[in-house]
Amino acid sequence: MLLKHWKPVLVMLATCWLGAGVLAAPLEGTRTLFLVEPGGARHDIASIRFTPGETGSTYEIAWREDRFSEHFLSMRPFKCLEGPQKYWCRIAYPYPNRRTVSTEDLVDLEYDTLFIWKGATEYGINMWNGVYYRLRIEGDTIVGRIHEMDMDRLSAPPEEGNLRPVREMDLEPGEPDSHWLPTLVIE
Repeated sequence: MLLKHWKPVLVMLATCWLGAGVLAAPLEGTRTLFLVEPGGARHDIASIRFTPGETGSTYEIAWREDRFSEHFLSMRPFKCLEGPQKYWCRIAYPYPNRRTVSTEDLVDLEYDTLFIWKGATEYGINMWNGVYYRLRIEGDTIVGRIHEMDMDRLSAPPEEGNLRPVREMDLEPGEPDSHWLPTLVIE
């Protein structure tokens, strides 16, 4: 008789406990980073290993270098994904980054997934065409939506102690249909 009354409570507690595990899952273990075209085609470009800690998870990104081609653009080397009309070139964040994330704070990972696009037939690169993926957790997946950014914002070092120089006012939501790879997915 007592079990009959406790069963709904046990089910509720188990659901809450499992739900908490789902929120933590995106920040544990090794996951794959994809860039996604508007039609749904996915490009597997990196793996990310998350290691949980006391104040969040640290991470390491292993880029799949064979997916990128080497380009020398505007007097600098770039590694780019070549699309039919646009190239998506990686930008290495040039300043200190803790590489620590939590379910409430994915900014360090946003800084490590910066890109710049250029037209496939253009010779140089325009720093105005920066791509910043604003990340959030959706279930057990991390999803990034494209924001446009002038990468010249990062040309000068930030003030000492400022590990997060990109401000909200520096970002503009991108139009997904006007970009080759408007979505980033980590699963």
